[in-house]
Parts: sequence; C-alpha cells; structure tokens
Amino acid sequence: MDRQGELTAQRVHQAILGDELYLEYMPTIDLQDGERCVGCEALVRWRRGQEIVRPDQFVPVVENTPVSGLLTYWVIHKVAEELGDWLRRHRSAHVGINVPPEVLGRGGLEYASRKASLFDLRRQIILEITERGVPDRLGLNELVDLADEDVLVAVDDMNTEESNFILLSRLPLPIIKLDKRFVDRLDEAPVRRRLEEIATFIRIGDHYVIAEGVERDAQAALLRGAGVQYAQGWLFSKSIRAAEFIAFHAARQ
Repeated sequence: MDRQGELTAQRVHQAILGDELYLEYMPTIDLQDGERCVGCEALVRWRRGQEIVRPDQFVPVVENTPVSGLLTYWVIHKVAEELGDWLRRHRSAHVGINVPPEVLGRGGLEYASRKASLFDLRRQIILEITERGVPDRLGLNELVDLADEDVLVAVDDMNTEESNFILLSRLPLPIIKLDKRFVDRLDEAPVRRRLEEIATFIRIGDHYVIAEGVERDAQAALLRGAGVQYAQGWLFSKSIRAAEFIAFHAARQ
C-alpha cells in the first residue's frame, strides 16, 4: 500500500521480489464426462501479513506497466517449479497462465519459458488473454507463431453479450472462456439465446469452450447441453495449492 492505503504498481513489484505471492490452481473439469480433471488454471494470490489480497484487486494496478511483465514471468517460473515434473508425467494435462496483451510480441514469454525449463511443455500451456485487451501487431504476430507451434491460446473473461464470434473464429484463438457473470445469468432468455450462438460457434469452428464460475448442477446441465466441453467452479473445486491439485487430479481420472 502507499501512504494513502492504495495499491500501487511499486508495492506489487516489492511483493514479487519479497516472496509475498503464491499460486493456487483452479481445476478444469471435462464437462461432457462430468468427473475427469484435465488440468487447471494458475491463479496468483498475495499474502500481505494476515491479509490475502485478491488478484482482481492488484492485477489491474500493474496493467500496462513494466510490473505486468515481471508478474507474468514470475508465474511462469512458479508453475514450472510446482507443476513442471507433474506435467511431464501427464502429457494430456494443461495449465492455463494469464498473459496481459502488452507482454505478447516482446520475446519475454519464450525467454521466461526457456529459463524456467517450461518451453518443452509449451503444448500443455494455455495462454489466457483477456478479450478487453486486443494485442497490437507484434502481439498478433506472436499469436500466429504460437499457433504454428501448437501452443493453445484462450480468450479469457469473454464478454459474451458483445463478442463478435465471426471475428473470433478468424483469429488463432482455439479456446474461449465464458465469464462467471455470463454463467450466473444462464436462466435469462437473452443469455440462453447467446448460449445457442456459442453452441454453433463450437460446432462449426472446432473451438473449445471453458465455462468459469460454475456453481450449480443446473448450470452445468445447460452448458453441457450446449456442447461446452470444459468447466471450472466451486461445483467441482475451489482453487487449491499445487499438492492438493495433484491429489485432486489423481482422484478424478
């Protein structure tokens, strides 16, 4: 915090260097199967004294600052440290890593992955990019290069009310993630109609869809009926530390 008690990029920078951050993993479930765990998403947490600062409180503070890249590279290193050997033993499993659009196209992702000995696992990494931050030309070029190397890229926090599915189908983005706010409103008629569009998008575009924030059986049933392949949420598990996730995965095979 700064003197006014507000979060600053400098304070987040200090937290990274001061080993105050840690990772939890949100399991990803095969929704069509209903039980099988296929991977997870890495989520950053900040332990500040007795307080746990949520990522939605501090990640926006570092967007479009040099700390954004530092945080991303720290996550890559930590995923490699905690799950690298596990990924090598489970070649069909994937781990999602959130990547800010401004980091794409600058060479840092490849450098950090190689330094962390994670580059050989690149086909098991899902790079999750928020839809609200469209990469610039360098970033789009890197997306094309990543697709050529079979690296999976996901559009995260997708605003399904406004998304242009035709445009998305033309980009090298094989995965879309449905925002929890969309999943929470599946009972509403306009959202149901949008879900029908997503079902068509899956069928004709050979895309994968991951629904976030699934908390009820009724939500899972609607998503499953629309052909949505994967889901995350408290219906299956909360985010958990690496050792717990490895045990969860083993139990869900």
